[in-house]
Amino acid sequence: MATKTRKKSTSPAKKPAPSEEELIASLRRYIRTRGPELLEDPNINSVGIGRKFTGGRRGKQVALQFTVDSKAEPEVLETLGTTLIPGTITVDGTEVPTDVIERSYTPQFRRVAEAESPVRKTRLDPIEPGVSVGSVTVSAGTIGCIVYDKTDGAPYVLSNWHVLQGPRGELGVEIVQPGPHDDNRVHRNRLGTLKRSHLGVAGDCAIATIEDRAFIQEIFELGVAPRELGEPELDDKVVASGRTTGVTHGIVRRIETIAKLNYGGQVGNKAIGCFEIGPDPDRPPETGEISSGGDSGAVWLFEQGGRPGMVMAGLHFGGEAAGDPDEHALACLPASVFEKLEISLTPPAPEDIRAIAGYAPDFLDERIDVPQLDVDLARDAVRLNGSEVVSYTHFSLALSKKRRFPFWVGWNINGGTLKKLSRNGIPFVKDPRLPATAQVGNELYENNRLDRGHIARRADLLWGSLPEAEKANTDSFFYTNITPQMDDFNQSSKHGLWGELEDAVFADTEVDDLKISVFGGPVFQEDDRTFRGVKIPREFWKVIAFTEHGKLKTKGFLLTQNLDRLESLELDEFRVFQVTLGELENRTRLGFPAVLHKGDTLQVPEAVADRAPLEVLSDIQWD
Repeated sequence: MATKTRKKSTSPAKKPAPSEEELIASLRRYIRTRGPELLEDPNINSVGIGRKFTGGRRGKQVALQFTVDSKAEPEVLETLGTTLIPGTITVDGTEVPTDVIERSYTPQFRRVAEAESPVRKTRLDPIEPGVSVGSVTVSAGTIGCIVYDKTDGAPYVLSNWHVLQGPRGELGVEIVQPGPHDDNRVHRNRLGTLKRSHLGVAGDCAIATIEDRAFIQEIFELGVAPRELGEPELDDKVVASGRTTGVTHGIVRRIETIAKLNYGGQVGNKAIGCFEIGPDPDRPPETGEISSGGDSGAVWLFEQGGRPGMVMAGLHFGGEAAGDPDEHALACLPASVFEKLEISLTPPAPEDIRAIAGYAPDFLDERIDVPQLDVDLARDAVRLNGSEVVSYTHFSLALSKKRRFPFWVGWNINGGTLKKLSRNGIPFVKDPRLPATAQVGNELYENNRLDRGHIARRADLLWGSLPEAEKANTDSFFYTNITPQMDDFNQSSKHGLWGELEDAVFADTEVDDLKISVFGGPVFQEDDRTFRGVKIPREFWKVIAFTEHGKLKTKGFLLTQNLDRLESLELDEFRVFQVTLGELENRTRLGFPAVLHKGDTLQVPEAVADRAPLEVLSDIQWD
């Protein structure tokens, strides 16, 4: 349940020191953004990344290196119109040593050879369309553009089947940028995995996830991103940006074409729907090639006024065979590709996202089903389409008609993709799918000390793609996920322990895949106090499940006043206790699945009077 928090009683985990590669990447960004400002100092003539000099010798430590016209004692710096360079500068949260060297420069012009590794064939972060990519089972092709899943808005890279999968690949195969042919350090270059693919009349096409890299949408050296899908016509002028030949211009010279290509291996010949492009005689390619091996997957854009437009004409996938004197390229039709792969050029708005499954029982390595209601509770459950389980984005619940609050709420947390989103402007609303009379609304919370408390924490639900997280953010404000709490509720419960339990799991254990599943809800008691015709729960429970080193662990918690039920009914005396699942079942009349019981190894005193409440998060028995 979401509660207001004071300052946490535990210190945040110390941020690990970055690797040298990560540090240099941070310094590159720092210099690009702050460099011009630093050079405004009249005595500083350069700033860069170097190895720190100590005693006149160049060491191994990476430093932010300044060169100055004159080194001087601090007391005379002001007369030089300069300021003291600090011994360290904080960059992306890391204290980086500085190095000050007396040195001056004068322009000296010379020609330099082209770099051995063109940018298109190197590892980029953020990635850009138009550069090298490939499956670990393929050589290399081109990222066409950034696309989005029509269902949940997840971003993907679009390319060809024979670039992201190939005859030896399968769904889930690892994707690297650049492709293995351009850099065989595949573990360093991991981009994501193959999500969907197709090879047939609809096209030679595939999409891969973007898991370990940021991205920009503008195509390399074209400077625009496609925003619409087009239909090629004869004599249309088009332009593409590919890994091998770079920017090339063409003219559509055949449409409504089906070409037969031999993809080798067990795949053999395949017929692909496409159109054909020849060189633009007004802007012929410098190399004479409109496309070459490695350009597969590039996006062709319609030209507008001689410049790249934002309408996609096709997805490049082939060209002339060896020895063919005619120069041409083949491209799939974008409409069929996007329909087959269920993608879009723009992410869907949160309200347009298709219904996303709620709590996922298979989220962890072992299946964890939702709690079961006993016979009496099941009769009292609100049903939606015949089911007592009501699903939202990333969480599900069972609702009591009599109490109008949930029996239980179950939710999943993917710590690796959590987003930080604002709650501003999101209203609390009743679920229109359910009877309004079965939900407690704003009438309970007006003009009193009661706050609306989330059972499934809002922050826990904001993961996945951005549109998916935004929809979860909105869904969390349905009154079906809300129960009343006093405005000082969290402060009274030992400095916010209740609202920090999920965070504590990530901080204090080695959670496999950064994934946990949680159940929680109120405890309904006959003598709960009635306010404005609503019985106010005075106990709440939570069960957290996760795997650590492949072993499932289950931890139960109860927010109450005393375990022996001798409560004074005052809401300012709540405490957090760690309890067994059996104790929670006795209190709630819910049945937890056997797999959760197997993971519950808590040893408690026989006498509840001997049980101490949790004072700080470190009191929790995780092992």
